[in-house]
Amino acid sequence: RAWLRGTDDFSFSGLKTAVLHRVRDPLAPPNAELAAAFQDAVVDVLATKAARAAGREGVRSVILAGGVAANGPLRDRLRAKSPAPVHVPSKILCVDNGAMIAACAAYRYDATRRGLDMEADSSWQFAP
Repeated sequence: RAWLRGTDDFSFSGLKTAVLHRVRDPLAPPNAELAAAFQDAVVDVLATKAARAAGREGVRSVILAGGVAANGPLRDRLRAKSPAPVHVPSKILCVDNGAMIAACAAYRYDATRRGLDMEADSSWQFAP
């Protein structure tokens, strides 16, 4: 588990490396079992840390969003552990934020015809 005890932080780099080494082991369990174990470890850390933070901070609700929000086990575990109601958009809206950033850049490019070397501007609107 990627706990990083005593903090709300987490890191999955060690877990990913361990899975890589396990996959390369000729005696490793089937990939489906490894994938399920990996998912369980990640979901456990994310849901537990989010629920603890929500309880500590006394929040009124928790919002799970972005691409990771499409993960059913994460949705279920966070709802089960959270001391506050958990709000999750429908799965069709749970996409990687990179798609939204790319769409914004495409609209901006169409509007300005400037190349990819343009400077970012925090005042840009996300509507075409």
